[in-house]
Amino acid sequence: MAQAKKIAMYLLIVFVLYTIITSPDRAGELVQIGFDGISTAAKGVGDFMSRLVN
Repeated sequence: MAQAKKIAMYLLIVFVLYTIITSPDRAGELVQIGFDGISTAAKGVGDFMSRLVN
């Protein structure tokens, strides 16, 4: 099972590198979307905690 996890991780890394090399503009857009999603989620958690305390 550990061997399969290691192979899957290597394949994921190769795929990410291939995507960045072949289409850096699109890869940048995907990273931007990811960070926007994380930021929105963090803001939502912060709002929830603020309302919970008040």
